[in-house]
Amino acid sequence: MKNTYSVKDDFVRMRLDRWIRKNVSHLPQSLIEKNIRKGNVKINNIKKKSSYKLQKDDKITLYNFSFLPEKHKVKTSLYIPSKKDLSTSTQLIIENNENFVVINKPPGIAVQSGTKSRRNLIDIIRKTSEFNNSIPFTVHRIDKETTGILIVAKNRKYAQIFTSLFRLRKIKKTYLGLILGTLDKNKGKLEDMLIHYEGDKKIISKAITYYEVIDTNNKYSLVELNPYTGRKHQLRKQLLIRRNPIIGDNKYKISKNTYNKIDRLMLHAYKISFSIDNIKYSFLADIPKDFISSLKKKYLKIPS
Repeated sequence: MKNTYSVKDDFVRMRLDRWIRKNVSHLPQSLIEKNIRKGNVKINNIKKKSSYKLQKDDKITLYNFSFLPEKHKVKTSLYIPSKKDLSTSTQLIIENNENFVVINKPPGIAVQSGTKSRRNLIDIIRKTSEFNNSIPFTVHRIDKETTGILIVAKNRKYAQIFTSLFRLRKIKKTYLGLILGTLDKNKGKLEDMLIHYEGDKKIISKAITYYEVIDTNNKYSLVELNPYTGRKHQLRKQLLIRRNPIIGDNKYKISKNTYNKIDRLMLHAYKISFSIDNIKYSFLADIPKDFISSLKKKYLKIPS
């Protein structure tokens, strides 16, 4: 008994073992590798290693697999978007083309489903007309309460391109942050060693952010932030270290504060720019009304 599959564009350069896990069965890695070693998997009738990178139109043949794929499929519970979710999501689209969309993410919604939040942007947009005959691929994330630019790829090829651009730091991101107090200089670099944990493992990573103060009244400041590295909660942590936390941040804040009365994080992913195949792209996400209102109440300049 054998089954034969042809590799599509979306899976070019994917490892063989990952392709099996994605398309055939969510078996443990050890069992997938065992089947590959035994010759139960062949590429173009040739035995390959699990690390083999697939090419377009490769013929993958599975011989006498000793498991039923259906029994090993992981059951996922997708969020079912409401009519309101679908109608409002289209209004968030900044750019829509055959390879990716750029979204102005609103506050209070996670990018992907998690243990604390089932409602998420990816499950919503996969049901929209922009993703007819396409699958949304997450290429980066922004925090649930952060607003602004989010790129979502429509195919694996562009997902890999964006992943590479982010890894090589070829994508420039600009955030606006409303912070407490003033920074030491009007322009400079924040450089820190940040700590986070993966299970019991302690990980220390260097974080670098370039900043410029747009306006200040000494009690509050509006700053432009350009993260060079991409650490988790980087901007929020680095500003707290300097005792200039972002207003509305209920996690990275100064304890017993009286300043943090805004009910959401005043951090907005404002601009993004990058190049693909010598074509330059640049996008800007309109600043949310409540962010502008907060700036006006604090007599701070509204960015043009």
